[in-house]
Amino acid sequence: MNIANKFAKGADHAGGNNTRVIPPHGGYRKLRSFQVAELVYDGTVVFCNRFVDKRSRTHDQMVQAARSGRQNIAEGSMASATSKKTELTLTNVAKASLEELLLDYEDFLRQRGLRRWDKDAPEALAVRNRFRSDRSDTSDRSDKSDTSDLSDPYSIAAASPEAVANTLICLINQATYLLKRQLEKLEQSFLQEGGFTERLYRARQETRQARS
Repeated sequence: MNIANKFAKGADHAGGNNTRVIPPHGGYRKLRSFQVAELVYDGTVVFCNRFVDKRSRTHDQMVQAARSGRQNIAEGSMASATSKKTELTLTNVAKASLEELLLDYEDFLRQRGLRRWDKDAPEALAVRNRFRSDRSDTSDRSDKSDTSDLSDPYSIAAASPEAVANTLICLINQATYLLKRQLEKLEQSFLQEGGFTERLYRARQETRQARS
């Protein structure tokens, strides 16, 4: 049995584990972190078009930071096929981009004398409760039957600048929390299972032993 066939079946005769040279990867659209990051990206585009001068560097920087948060989650998920290190790096870049964006929203509120919601404020609790109750994939909302604007679940397009900035702060906090947990799991997986090179080495060794 060659390496490809052996590990396509997930067999590890030496250790009794389900080991794969190229493990399952991708599927980023089902990651809750990606779904929230996409909400943040879409909301930031609307926010910047409404409240930030389109000719300013801030407009472009905020949109690019939000996009980086989403894109790097996706790219890291795809890269996980052959490089856990790359997946860790890109996931951390996503988290850092969203933390940078968080500072921009905090600056917006502070510089305009607008209220920053306390984490236990009724408005913040309402955003978090909605977030917890909405477990759908934001990339496909065709199965929803309610009459609300499914393209704008947090009313970003119509709310006041204070409400929009605070809502997006709440969502960014949720996204960075999820990414922190995701990074912890990736680190544990890397330490326990190793990377692509180590899996390939084990596969070669086991194939040689099987032939001898």
